[in-house]
Amino acid sequence: MIRLHIASSARCVYVDFYRWGGAVQHVGSTVWSGTEALPGSHDTDWGWPAYDFLIPPDWQSGVYVAVLRAQPGHGAPVLDAREARLLFVVTPADPTGRTILYKIPTFTYQAYNTAGGGSLYSSGQVSLRRPGGGVGGPVKGLSDPYDLASPRQTFAHWDARFIAWMEGNGFEADFCTDLDLHEGRHLGDGYQLLLSAGHDEYWTAQARRHVTDFRDAGGNIANFGANTCWWRVRVAGDGAALACDKFPPGDRQGVDPDTSYGCPDHWWETDPENALLGVSYRGGGGHWDGPRKPLGFTVTDPGHWIFDGTGLKAGDVFGHDDALVGYECDGAAYSTDAQGRPQPTGEDGTPRNFRILGIARIPDTWNVAAREPAGSPRAATLGLYRSGGTVFTAATTDWARALATNPTVATITRNVLHRLS
Repeated sequence: MIRLHIASSARCVYVDFYRWGGAVQHVGSTVWSGTEALPGSHDTDWGWPAYDFLIPPDWQSGVYVAVLRAQPGHGAPVLDAREARLLFVVTPADPTGRTILYKIPTFTYQAYNTAGGGSLYSSGQVSLRRPGGGVGGPVKGLSDPYDLASPRQTFAHWDARFIAWMEGNGFEADFCTDLDLHEGRHLGDGYQLLLSAGHDEYWTAQARRHVTDFRDAGGNIANFGANTCWWRVRVAGDGAALACDKFPPGDRQGVDPDTSYGCPDHWWETDPENALLGVSYRGGGGHWDGPRKPLGFTVTDPGHWIFDGTGLKAGDVFGHDDALVGYECDGAAYSTDAQGRPQPTGEDGTPRNFRILGIARIPDTWNVAAREPAGSPRAATLGLYRSGGTVFTAATTDWARALATNPTVATITRNVLHRLS
């Protein structure tokens, strides 16, 4: 059963349900009477009228979008819209035998959701019971010059692209949300690989602990994104809200928390995310406004299995023409060995056995975060390490954007999914 909250001045609300995968599938419809209701604030439960819908037992785990209309008909809608859309995830009721579990970053969607006039960039708490959060609401942030069809920080921008490619290439997965991992569900159901893509920035301590336990027990992790696990959040109000303390004690006026020290919910200041992911945004950076200088990865270890079938040699660059590195990227502190290859120093919490397989030094003009003193420049560092299970990072948010057009990016992705699942 799912409960949707809808306000409408229409006499009837016609609801069509679609599953997003290798193709967009229309899977069901219903109709409800419309009821008007006023909007609320960003930090309160809007209390809109509730409608219950029984999920059919044959619906496969996946990401679903409910499309709302004032008239019947379901011909090829635009699934990404700022109103009249609701995103939800159907999780498996029982173990399915699939070996990939895809994490949908709903906490990050909600952090950037500005429905009700605020987000986690203007307030210490936001409600999860308001429009938006992946689709169907306003979003904070600048437009992406490389993909104007959808705003960043929405499902359509990165996750939908990755899922469409994944299922279109024969990789089947089950799906879950941040809240599922926060509450300790699914990771013990036989999955070999936990996968995320795009921008998975906001993690609770509980979710991180459960993912770490999964790795330690032999589970693999593939992160085809960046700026991952940058902020710690807390689930508040019986699961109805997210809270994040971003600012150092004192005056918040004009303070940029990314470039500040003493922020209570910076993961890196208390428990560096490198220890789990191998990399951190503080070792990389971002370019948020307008086109950026094209940047790809320089191959440093071409004999590694992730490059099988690519034909790449040491010193080759891939992804340059696609501006693959950005809009945000993660890195590890490193030094160079006698052959000039980058090796992690471990001073930032990165495991010493992390193998840097590709590197991209970021321009000095990019936005960067506060970090500890380090002897290496900031650079995106693509690579992996093993500790129980294997943890892979693509170290850039835009990996999913290049999947459908860059054969090298696609081949590396296939290699990672085949090996780790």
